[in-house]
Amino acid sequence: MSEEQTQRPFTGKHMLIIIILFFGTIFSVNIFMATKATQSWTGLVVKNSYVASQQFNEKLAASRAQAELNLKIDISYSDGILKFFLADEDNVAVELKDVTIALTRPIGTKLDRTLTLQPVHTWYEVAEELPAGVWNVVIHALMPGRPDFNYRARLIVAPPAIPGT
Repeated sequence: MSEEQTQRPFTGKHMLIIIILFFGTIFSVNIFMATKATQSWTGLVVKNSYVASQQFNEKLAASRAQAELNLKIDISYSDGILKFFLADEDNVAVELKDVTIALTRPIGTKLDRTLTLQPVHTWYEVAEELPAGVWNVVIHALMPGRPDFNYRARLIVAPPAIPGT
C-alpha cells in the first residue's frame, strides 16, 4: 500500500453488516431446511397413538403366533414385477386370500401405494414400476383357518443398469 492510500477504519457499521450477514445466512438456511422438512414428510406414524397403544397387546400376540408358524417369506422385485412367496416350515406354499401390499418410502408420501397381488402358480405377484431406492413393505393377507398374515420388510429397488458398463 502506498503512502497516498490510507486504510479505512473498521467502524461499527462494518461490524453491524458482518453480524447481519452472518445471522441472516443462518436464519435463511434454517427457514429453508424447516420448510423442506415439513413438505417432504409429516412425521406421522399413527393417527391416534392412544388407540394404537390399546391394540398393542393384541398385535404382539398375533405377531408371536405368526412367528411360531416358522413361515418362509420371499419378496423380490425385477423388471417391473413384484413377487411374494410364502411357504410353511416344510417349504410347501401357503394359500392366501386377499393379498395386499402397501409400499411406502421411508421419507415422503407422494409415491405411497397399496396394491393387490394376484396368485400365479405358487406365488403372488403384481406388475408395478417402482422407482429405484428403499421402500417399506407391509403385506396383509387372509390365511384360511389361521389369524391374518401381516409382514413388514424393507425392499431395495436397484437403479436400472446402464448399458455398456
